[in-house]
Amino acid sequence: MTAARRPAPPATDSRPVSAALLISAILLLALNLRGPLVAVSAVVDPIRADLGIDAATVGLFTSLPVLCFGLATPLASALLARAGLGRGVLLALAVLLVGIVVRSLDGLPAAIIGTLLLGLAITAANVAVPVVIGRDLPRQAGAVLGAYTAALNVGTMLTLSLTVPIAAATGWRSALASWGALVVVAAIVWWRAVRHPGPGPARTGDAPVTGPATWWRRPVVWVLTAAFAGQAFAYYGVTAWLPQLLRDELGMSPATAGAAASVFQIAALGGAFGVPALLRYTSALTTVLVVCATWTTIPLGLLLAPSAWAVWCIVGGFAQGGGLVVIFSLAVRAARDTAENRRFSALVQGGGYTVAAAAPPVLGAVHAATGDWTAPLLVVLAAIVLLAVTGSAAARTQATSRRAPG
Repeated sequence: MTAARRPAPPATDSRPVSAALLISAILLLALNLRGPLVAVSAVVDPIRADLGIDAATVGLFTSLPVLCFGLATPLASALLARAGLGRGVLLALAVLLVGIVVRSLDGLPAAIIGTLLLGLAITAANVAVPVVIGRDLPRQAGAVLGAYTAALNVGTMLTLSLTVPIAAATGWRSALASWGALVVVAAIVWWRAVRHPGPGPARTGDAPVTGPATWWRRPVVWVLTAAFAGQAFAYYGVTAWLPQLLRDELGMSPATAGAAASVFQIAALGGAFGVPALLRYTSALTTVLVVCATWTTIPLGLLLAPSAWAVWCIVGGFAQGGGLVVIFSLAVRAARDTAENRRFSALVQGGGYTVAAAAPPVLGAVHAATGDWTAPLLVVLAAIVLLAVTGSAAARTQATSRRAPG
């Protein structure tokens, strides 16, 4: 008697050999998810001189990948659903490596194509990581999200600090290409994490409890998307233009301004690890308000007392690191299964990054139109207000749903 043939299930991944190996793979992956984007801001002048382009065109090297984060998120989500999270991330790392190399080749077309490739690759990884954490490390989700956010900022800090001296020694093309070595290391560790299944309890919650026609109707999805838009707009706007602002306002050299701007990234480590503790011992609403209050020190501090930039970068850096953690934590808590978590991650990040892609060109255009940094900093402040309003609404919505009977 022949058993009835069943359709093949969707691609899934074996349980990683250990939580420690998976966490190591996540952190190495995170080191590669922001550095390739901000490396360009450290060598703007030689890129402009070599390629014969203006500042607005150079801004595309930052804004195009962020636009990919928004517009290509549905494609990335579909790829991960079909290929599985483990294989999907490996493919993303391979494309990221190709993009980094192609961007460093001769000519503007190669630079644009490489930038688009690395944007598409990072998009897939952005979507995958919160889903992997929520699925495989649910009891450690807050701490691992904090460590992941910290690693994002460490990668940015390393890139801002080291790209200029590497470029001085070898040229800007070699400096940008050199970060591909870190991608190779991350790919090897990720491959080991997903290749060897290990013992452990079976995963639960993979079967969807809500259909794709209903999950997006939940208000928390949309307020989280708006909150992420405010967070990401402020982050990418400040990251793109802080070195230039410090050069203009304080007369710093390019190398000094790049190193000074890295303080904003280093300080995010405090928020990345501090916010999970706040979430554990206080309410989500209190945590959101603390994050937003500290975020405002960057635009307000640089407006009122730019010479105290180090203070504002430290306090604001805490906020930008913590903002990402609190939004992802709220999204992981709100999702009722792995499939919904993936959809949440795709929509929240897709919508948010689409808005954030406008930050570098918008702030650059406002600066060009006004001739100083007052108006651009007020635009950043408006984005932080959006984060405060919608983040608070998301926290209240979640608290209300938890108190509801049933």
